Amino acid sequence: MVTMSAFRDEVRNWAEGGSGGPARELAARLGVRTAVLLEGLSDLAAVEALTARQGRDLAAEGVCVVSMGGAMNVGRYAALLGPPGLGLRLAGLCDEREQPYFDRGLDRAKAPRREDVFVCVSDLEDELIRALGEPRVEQIIHSENESRAWQTFTRQPAQHGRPRHQQLRRFIGTKKGRKIRYGTLLVEALDLDGVGVGNVPAPLMALLANL
Repeated sequence: MVTMSAFRDEVRNWAEGGSGGPARELAARLGVRTAVLLEGLSDLAAVEALTARQGRDLAAEGVCVVSMGGAMNVGRYAALLGPPGLGLRLAGLCDEREQPYFDRGLDRAKAPRREDVFVCVSDLEDELIRALGEPRVEQIIHSENESRAWQTFTRQPAQHGRPRHQQLRRFIGTKKGRKIRYGTLLVEALDLDGVGVGNVPAPLMALLANL
């Protein structure tokens, strides 16, 4: 069975110097119309978790969500997937400090509609922590049996005097795989129907509403 994951794998192989033939073939067979360019796997996990909660099937909608392994790769991926390559519509989510890479990469690929790229102030984890609030994020850490690791982390000299928000953000990014796991966990804790604390961060909501 041909899947969007297979297409994503072929796109990665293409970006690493392989042939673009398999990606072209799979794009046609799957009816891919849009590629969402994301910086890393934690962003991918968050987007997939939220669309699942919303009951959406992006693959059935012809949307492929792509982790590029860093914002500096956006020019390469935009060239392969955008007008010079497969001719897909491009959308994206990035950090504010990485927006210039997206702007330059999309310009070089002559990709239209740069308004389809949505920007997080620091990063998506920062947006999710602010949306949920620090106490709720700490509850999630405790529920993952990481209370001792969290307490040890906050006692480190480098963390003394730092705001709780910054400590949480740094903790999530300190251990391999943790950032990806919490990308899913924080999204699963969001209130999709409520008002106020727990709402979906605006950049993430805007991205999905635009697909």
